[in-house]
Amino acid sequence: MTIVVTGATGELGRHVVRHLLARGVKPAEIIAGGRNEEVLETLSALGVLTARIDYSDPSTLDAAFAGADKVLLISGSEVGKRVLQHKAVIDAARKVGAGLVYTSAPKASTSSLILAPDHKATEEMLEQSGLSYTVLRNNWYFENYNNTILQAAQTGSILTSAGDGRVASATRSEYAEAAAVALLSDQFAGDVLELGGDHAWDMRELADAVEAASGREVGVDNVSSDEHVAALQGFGLDEGTAGFVAALDANIADGLLADTDGSLARLIGRPTTSLKDYVQELIGK
Repeated sequence: MTIVVTGATGELGRHVVRHLLARGVKPAEIIAGGRNEEVLETLSALGVLTARIDYSDPSTLDAAFAGADKVLLISGSEVGKRVLQHKAVIDAARKVGAGLVYTSAPKASTSSLILAPDHKATEEMLEQSGLSYTVLRNNWYFENYNNTILQAAQTGSILTSAGDGRVASATRSEYAEAAAVALLSDQFAGDVLELGGDHAWDMRELADAVEAASGREVGVDNVSSDEHVAALQGFGLDEGTAGFVAALDANIADGLLADTDGSLARLIGRPTTSLKDYVQELIGK
């Protein structure tokens, strides 16, 4: 079986390649594709095949997908361009009849999450593609909060407009392992899986975890969305980025990232990493 991992030069994709190898896939059966030539060389050192893949250049997709049995479509990072890019990947997979696994967003088809529309459109294209596919709706990565955690350990404060909203996060590696499991089995064909950490936490719990790991008291500064945007701009973020961050916190406040049903743990065969353990490991580095 030949498995193509698109976006393999990103952090999630690199984890997927390593999990496939750890689960016994032969290096010659993995094609790691991406745009970063330096990272492709690093992946090549693992023994896997590599290919330049650019979602905006269909010719690179056709070349990389030749002979593929399974394709992992890791969602693109260019908001506003992703739907057309994802369509190109789906079209290329259809040409060779490859099964497809797609990394989506929580409840993408019904959610008002700011990131959902591109994922909803992609899922609709998959439904109409005629391909065998699996959708992995990944919740947040713990790694998204690395800067927040490290800054809190230094400053003793977390700035947020998420209110009492909760986040069912897990590590990037755990979501990557789930993708590897889905690629290696036909059991999940046609499934849309909502994946998240075992425990949904709020910002007070995050502050408590930082306190336990750092020994420093940490407060939570809960502000309005407008105040959050203004504060972020004061820290040097441009208006668009500040607005995006605050909008995500508003989504969290509305409970859009709080649901967890244990699907990720069942898929990887063990409990997901706890907030306390993740923070302890990050601060302890």
